[in-house]
Amino acid sequence: MEIINSIVTWVMKKRIHQIDLFKKYPHEVQEELFHNLIETAKNTEWGKAYGYKDISSVKNFQERVPVSTYEDLFPYIERVLKGEQNILWPSKVEWFAKSSGTTNARSKFIPVTPESLEDCHYKGGKDMLSIYVNNYPDTKLFSGKGLSIGGSHRPSEYNSKISCGDVSAVIMQNLPIWAEAMRTPPLKIALMDKWEEKIEKMVEVTVSENVTSFSGVPTWTYVLLKRILEVTGKSNVLEVWPNLELFTHGAVAFGPYRQLFREIIPSDRMNYLEVYNASEGFFGIQDQRDTEDEMLLMLDYGIYYEFIPVDQFEVEYPKTLTLDQVELGKNYALLISTNAGLWRYKIGDTIRFTSLSPFRIKISGRTKHFINAFGEEVIVENAEVAITKACNATGAIISNFTAAPIYIESGKRGGHEWLIEFEKEPDSLQRFTHVLDDTLREINSDYDAKRQNDIALQEPVVHAVPQGTFMKWLKQKGKLGGQNKIPRLSNTREYLEEIKKVSCIK
Repeated sequence: MEIINSIVTWVMKKRIHQIDLFKKYPHEVQEELFHNLIETAKNTEWGKAYGYKDISSVKNFQERVPVSTYEDLFPYIERVLKGEQNILWPSKVEWFAKSSGTTNARSKFIPVTPESLEDCHYKGGKDMLSIYVNNYPDTKLFSGKGLSIGGSHRPSEYNSKISCGDVSAVIMQNLPIWAEAMRTPPLKIALMDKWEEKIEKMVEVTVSENVTSFSGVPTWTYVLLKRILEVTGKSNVLEVWPNLELFTHGAVAFGPYRQLFREIIPSDRMNYLEVYNASEGFFGIQDQRDTEDEMLLMLDYGIYYEFIPVDQFEVEYPKTLTLDQVELGKNYALLISTNAGLWRYKIGDTIRFTSLSPFRIKISGRTKHFINAFGEEVIVENAEVAITKACNATGAIISNFTAAPIYIESGKRGGHEWLIEFEKEPDSLQRFTHVLDDTLREINSDYDAKRQNDIALQEPVVHAVPQGTFMKWLKQKGKLGGQNKIPRLSNTREYLEEIKKVSCIK
């Protein structure tokens, strides 16, 4: 295995030169990619409808092609789901990434073309390893196996020849033989659709493997690791897998979970690497050691980027910016045109730039996940920073949380209500609440203004819910496992009230 580790490490390092090129020439790379996308799609039904043959510049493109939501594109996507081809992209589409997200809304079906699979998702996975190897040249990562926690897939209800599933399942099902040989558990287990049965099978198979890395959503990964410790009777994960060195995580911010993982993986040699890989594409990779939540925007994956400023989020025809127009520290909604046939598509995520040379980003939230019932404009990033600081101040460790407004009623002031599931209770829930509130006031001037003298907002109401509450809620909704996530913030009380019923809080 040492020879294999040396060979794979050497191969992975060769990509670093190309990454350095797009870091040095970002605008040229994006411009060339833009023209390739337009040229490739000019004879599709979409390309003909919007005159792609005559588009010669980004300005032309922005003037002709509307900004699209999933609902806008769905009539075209539905036709592809039913088997029609050359609608949004010329290549044959046989796979769709099913993105159910956090809401009650119907699932979204995102086309996965051969180009997006190879030049985006797989390229992102290989680049993630290349960057890791470059940062940790003495790694023994490839002397063992990587554990992947994925979803499942099944034939489409529209067309039995087309398959739909979590993006992780789509990727796993199409892995080359050499990559499949380096991961665990076997596909027949990794792609099981019954989450609780899958966990038990994964434990049974993987405890005897030499696992050196694992990847997945922090919430679901922790559930697996906790079950492994229960079954084996070990006190920490390193007693099961002594050569473990890397956790690649994404989908939710890792800050609130960092201490949770340090508790069960007590090693300074354990490394954590964040990636931004969604159903719509692979967008970012943490490329620096000792940074948290900051990722290099990957510019040569067949994705052309535009950005919508915060004051344009709800505008029907928003002003959009290109990469050369963005500014540091400002929130933007991400807009993408891709080699999967998504055109000027709003994916619903918000990001902010932490560096413009090279372009590095942090995910700041979702365009629909926020609390702004009183003009306080609290976004997911605010909540995660405040939760993390409150945990650090009180010795608490969380496993999940959500928050929503308390609306003003006769004789009552408004506020925010939080439901938090603790893995380790704070030494004082009251002090936890104070730190949470004080931190939100420090980092969000709008929230602070509304909290002055409790005029518009009172101090938050924080409930500690029983362990297992959020998993029970997801199970009731048929959303255990995969890419499903807890809605961190909502401007309505719908989710919070449902979860309160599960936890029996009045």
